[in-house]
Amino acid sequence: MISTSSIINCINPTCTTPRNPVGSRECAACHTPLVYKYVWAAGEEAGKVPVDEIVADRYEVVAPSIWLDTKPSLLDTQTPVESTVYYKFYHQHLHIPQVYDLIGASKIILLENVPIDNNGKLYPPILDAWEQATAVRQVYWLWQILQLWKPLSSEGVQGSLLVSNNLRVTGWRLRLLELITAPASIQQLGEHWQHLVLTAHPSIRDQLESIVKQITQYEPVDIKNIQIQLNHLLLSAASELPLSIKTAGATHPGAQLKQNEDACFPSSGDAEESQLVRLSIVCDGIGGHEGGEVASQLAVQSVKLQVRALLAEVALSNEPVPPDLLMSQLEASLRVVNNLICNANDQQHRSGKQRMGTTLVMALQVAQTIQTPMGWDAENSHELYIASIGDSRAYWITRDGYQQLTLDDDIAAREVRNGRSLYRKALSRADAGALTQALGTKEAQNLHFSIQRFIIEEDGLLVLCSDGFSDNNLVERTWQSFAPAVLNGYMTVSEAVDAWINKANQINGHDNISLVLNYCHVSPDYVSATSQTPLHIFDNHEEADKETEELVDVITIQAESDNIQELDSDSQPPLDLELPSEAPVVNGVETPHLKNKRLVLLRFPLVWLVSLTLLLLVGSGVGLFVWWRYSPKTFNSLCRQLPITVQRVCPNRK
Repeated sequence: MISTSSIINCINPTCTTPRNPVGSRECAACHTPLVYKYVWAAGEEAGKVPVDEIVADRYEVVAPSIWLDTKPSLLDTQTPVESTVYYKFYHQHLHIPQVYDLIGASKIILLENVPIDNNGKLYPPILDAWEQATAVRQVYWLWQILQLWKPLSSEGVQGSLLVSNNLRVTGWRLRLLELITAPASIQQLGEHWQHLVLTAHPSIRDQLESIVKQITQYEPVDIKNIQIQLNHLLLSAASELPLSIKTAGATHPGAQLKQNEDACFPSSGDAEESQLVRLSIVCDGIGGHEGGEVASQLAVQSVKLQVRALLAEVALSNEPVPPDLLMSQLEASLRVVNNLICNANDQQHRSGKQRMGTTLVMALQVAQTIQTPMGWDAENSHELYIASIGDSRAYWITRDGYQQLTLDDDIAAREVRNGRSLYRKALSRADAGALTQALGTKEAQNLHFSIQRFIIEEDGLLVLCSDGFSDNNLVERTWQSFAPAVLNGYMTVSEAVDAWINKANQINGHDNISLVLNYCHVSPDYVSATSQTPLHIFDNHEEADKETEELVDVITIQAESDNIQELDSDSQPPLDLELPSEAPVVNGVETPHLKNKRLVLLRFPLVWLVSLTLLLLVGSGVGLFVWWRYSPKTFNSLCRQLPITVQRVCPNRK
């Protein structure tokens, strides 16, 4: 437990009284939100430090190996990150933590982006969460472990995947507490999986047992074949879930600008293209008017052509196309797009900083046909591919929290990747946000695209945005004001896009703003009965600003509460709460009293039918009673003609 005398310091450098008691949410002096940065202490010496001790005059030990940085604004570490192996896995940020600080000549390594929640508690180990997980999530976790095996093996830290308490899960995502230098064989990994397979979901248990048997008993192990089998099982399990995707996007020049160099697909003016309903793109042009604007538009149109051709090829395949092949084809398509922009630069004799270019983040949901564990053919394998270059971003938001899926290609990230700096220190550079690569700025062979594959196995909101939208941690600070309203059915996707862009203009109006939202729906409609604040499950940024909650939150929570009461009182299943287009809205949300009126109108025919049925039953009962009372002979004569089981209920039966 954290002692009541613990102190947390304000991050505002101009604050005159920065010291605050731990537990406070904002600074008492300047009202700046306080940042609670919990880190994991790795190394043999870390376990020897007692709880409640203050280390290096800033870190309080709140639990074994869990330390709270009481002075999160300090940047005094000089040791290069290349003294550890973590910088080599910076691109694996979704699964592997990064160095936050080095203590005692590097005998203790403090790690950030670890599976610790906002209260300083560890997320559960995979063993504890396994039996309660769905079949698709169980296979998804194993798939992620297998994908990490090869890169970790190249650095001799694959043993990190064999320590059960080191493997933690946050929803769908597998996360490591730390990297452990311990060589291990693939057979040992299979033996480690045997304990999980015993309690796996019945629909996948036999297939997993077969895979584990091949890993543990056959020599040599064909890892490529194991990957193919596990991927097929993953797609098969996921395809049993229903999937629908609603998408909307828009771009805005920004409150302070007139020229818009951004482009996105889809946008409000796009006609529906049936072949591209599962494609989303955001591009942020570089090169000014007649440069960046041209590059971003050219990129969007070119990507659409390339993806249309790619999907046509996938449709011709009799078997699911492996993810590595799809990723390589996506990369090849983006290289073609890059060369088109480069050729335009050459034709216009642009050189140096005059060359036009564009960032890009795109999402493609590939619907492949696959046989489910139940034996029927499903038309959607639930695969989602995210490709990015530059600093346009992708986020994944659920009811429980958010994750940033992509990394920026800028100077700060380059310094970390090369092991020259900690990320938080690199951010203090004057050129930290300068781009290191973008489409059209250099030849394709010199570009490095980030392409990732995910499986959609829960309801979520996929956010694609330009840096004009994500600046100042806007997504992290405001997602709770918009995403839950969409996920709970109180705001349409297009309404959320408009409302969120309006908010971005208030905070980030200095730049062009583009946003595309994809609402991925895989579960039956329901209305959440709680308004508990979700946990943040990606913590590479500062704590969310609690003061940014908008009127839309109040309306959403009130509407949710009103509807829950009505539904519960009538014991009826949840109704379709999709808003009619003509309904009055406030900040993009239908007013609660109109929703209640609509619920009453929808229920009226059912109430009328029940009332009529009761009236008929009562009338029939009265008529039978009168007949028996005043003409018992004819009544009993009729009873004797009825079946024996019915005669037993007749009065005065002889």
